[in-house]
Amino acid sequence: MNRPFGVALVGLGMAVSPHARALADLRESVVVRHAWSPSAARRAAFHAATGFPVADSLEAVLEDAAVEAVILLTPPDTHLELVERVLAAGKHVLLEKPLEADPQRAEAVVASCAAAGRVLGLVLQHRFRPAAERLSALIQDGALGAIVGAGAVIRLWRPQSYYDQPGRGRRARDGGGVLLTQGIHTLDLLLSLAGPVAEVAAFAVTSAVHRMETEDLVAAALKFGSGAIGTVDATTAAFPGQPERIEIIGTRATASLIGAELDVRWHDGRTEQVRGETGTGGAGADPMAFPHDWHRALIADFAAAVRAGRSPRADGAAGLAVHDLIGAILRSAEQGAAVAVPVR
Repeated sequence: MNRPFGVALVGLGMAVSPHARALADLRESVVVRHAWSPSAARRAAFHAATGFPVADSLEAVLEDAAVEAVILLTPPDTHLELVERVLAAGKHVLLEKPLEADPQRAEAVVASCAAAGRVLGLVLQHRFRPAAERLSALIQDGALGAIVGAGAVIRLWRPQSYYDQPGRGRRARDGGGVLLTQGIHTLDLLLSLAGPVAEVAAFAVTSAVHRMETEDLVAAALKFGSGAIGTVDATTAAFPGQPERIEIIGTRATASLIGAELDVRWHDGRTEQVRGETGTGGAGADPMAFPHDWHRALIADFAAAVRAGRSPRADGAAGLAVHDLIGAILRSAEQGAAVAVPVR
């Protein structure tokens, strides 16, 4: 189809910035028909900053036939009700992570989209980093050999002022701490590269660095379904923050994905590097300090998926898989024992 893909943005808080920049780049193929927030001040500020049209009500967004999909950027605990309203209007859904604040509601989000026959995409943009895409291709081609080890280090920094914002770091609104709110991106990428995890043994605490309800420091051992083993080290208490790291150990090579950069070293002496952007990548006090390129690629893939009638690369199944892993890590920490990750 030659006509542009019509979208609406719902929720104009912190998460909207990279989406707005990405959509400005994609304006020839993806058109923002409306942007809406219940806050009139936010609507006015967003329009002044971007020039995108704003709507006075959610009803106006949902009643517009030119809107094919809604990009939902609202707090996690609002997702299910909003997704159901979007589906009732016949629209597709691109949803800011996580799926929901509660596991059962997360399941309901995915089930509702499937029952309605609408495409569900999840904003897990780390999959679209060029270095991550190159590593994925190498693994798919068997270039690293069999994977024997895989793990992630997520050492971020969030000041107490971040958690002092209403609802931040609380189970009722966010559903979890460092794993579900920040680490979900890296954990999703780890699963997409190394495959599903079968069992975990973990510790999770709220450190003395923060006053918050949910966890800000996690250490977990993983056993993958393939038999590979690894670890997850995740925190928002590591000042001043470091780029996330994924390491894949294969029988032919070891690959290190550090932020947006890839370093691969083969046993036979060959090497390969992919260099990405410099900077904190959102690891430090400003969680939005990263380029919008990955969001642009994700939105373009979602629009193409809707038009082609296929699943986007970051879909509901991927969302449930990473939710399952996070849930198992936290259950293991609570129970003080290894626990199995659900098999879907």
